[in-house]
Amino acid sequence: MIMGYRTEKDALGEKQVPAEAYWGIHTQRALENFCLGGEKVLPSLIRALAMVKKAAVMANKELGDLPQDKADAIITACDEVQEGKWNAEFPLEALQGGAGTSTNMNVNEVLANRANELLGGKKGEYVLIHPLDHVNMHQSTNDVYPTALKCAAISALRVLSDTAALLQGALQRKEKEFAHIIKIGRTELQDAVPMTLGAEFSAWAEAVSRDRWRAFKCEERLRVVNLGGTAIGTGLGSPRDYIFLVIERLRDISGLGLARGENIPGETANADAYVEVSGILKAHAVNLIKISNDLRLLNFLGEVRLPVCQAGSSIMPGKVNPVIPEAVIQAALRVMANDLLATEAASRSSLQINEFLPLLAQALLGSIGLLTAANKVLAAHIDGIQADEARCRHSFEHSRMCVTALVPLIGYDNAGALLKEFDASGRDDLRSFLEERVGREKVAEAFSPQALMSLGHRRGHGGKS
Repeated sequence: MIMGYRTEKDALGEKQVPAEAYWGIHTQRALENFCLGGEKVLPSLIRALAMVKKAAVMANKELGDLPQDKADAIITACDEVQEGKWNAEFPLEALQGGAGTSTNMNVNEVLANRANELLGGKKGEYVLIHPLDHVNMHQSTNDVYPTALKCAAISALRVLSDTAALLQGALQRKEKEFAHIIKIGRTELQDAVPMTLGAEFSAWAEAVSRDRWRAFKCEERLRVVNLGGTAIGTGLGSPRDYIFLVIERLRDISGLGLARGENIPGETANADAYVEVSGILKAHAVNLIKISNDLRLLNFLGEVRLPVCQAGSSIMPGKVNPVIPEAVIQAALRVMANDLLATEAASRSSLQINEFLPLLAQALLGSIGLLTAANKVLAAHIDGIQADEARCRHSFEHSRMCVTALVPLIGYDNAGALLKEFDASGRDDLRSFLEERVGREKVAEAFSPQALMSLGHRRGHGGKS
């Protein structure tokens, strides 16, 4: 063996592997084969794979197919991987052929070598613990990988739901804080009818509340797994009692409420459940873009002041840009692009498996991670938003559309006539003008936050003149 390397063998021949690496020859070949941009397999998927392996080892130990000492060593290795102890031992790029086989083998080899080490053996000498014979016993990439992906996604969705609640709370606090601030609403980037600034924030909070509920509920789409189905869902090569037991053990250690598919070949061949969840993530991304863009517009109009985060220009002194909403928009756009990738990858399932699960996994888990981070960043930013109450009131009282609030009181035609009279007067103090024509008390009542946000006016209130 050359200094610094060890030699391992497989069906294709020999290859040198770094002597201290816990991965083996299959991982080494994949490192050389798949050099497509440098984006690594996500740690959350590796941790989920280790959890699935642990469930399989526990089932095989219980059934007497793995000796206790070997099983316990592998279980310890699984726990260490789940804790993130060996993150550097998973160097593979996300984009890889083989439906995830390379990643599965990377996990098998790391667990085998670490277990060998725990039992007094050496890396690369698989006499005590073999990556395939022991770690991968009664498994296939085609049942382990999609099961791990579902476990990783469910766990991440729970965190996403929590961060959506964080964002919803930030918006609701501003809804309450700004409930008294009158402003002009806008449609098609033109002045529309009046409202409160608090109501504007409440609309965003309501959208995020739907996102929160969707994220919480859509884990149900992922709870049915095909573990035990091996290569194509028929369970070939796996004992029947193992197939039933391994799901129970995975459910026990994961706490995710998993269930074995009634039609395991169908669960193995189809990836539509991931697409359904990805669509829900896209809906959340849409709402984040909407909120962030609206904040940019309100900041531009001067009705709110976004927190100052950094200097905005390398040439214009004092310029400050809405960088947080801009960053959130970009993250959300990436999620929307990931949804297309997930859709395309799932649609290319051929016959009994989906060869493109590595891309789908990266897109789905990547989207959940992006949205989770975006929610946290945006929630903190929203907490620092200040309102310019004077600017809001000025834009309302000087907008011709504020007269709409008087239509139930004086009628549509009379309101239009007043606007023509005001335009001809050359004045710019519309509220004062209306108070002179309609009455100060009536205008004050019609323009109050309570009247503007009361969900319609009371019949018979006031009278048309």
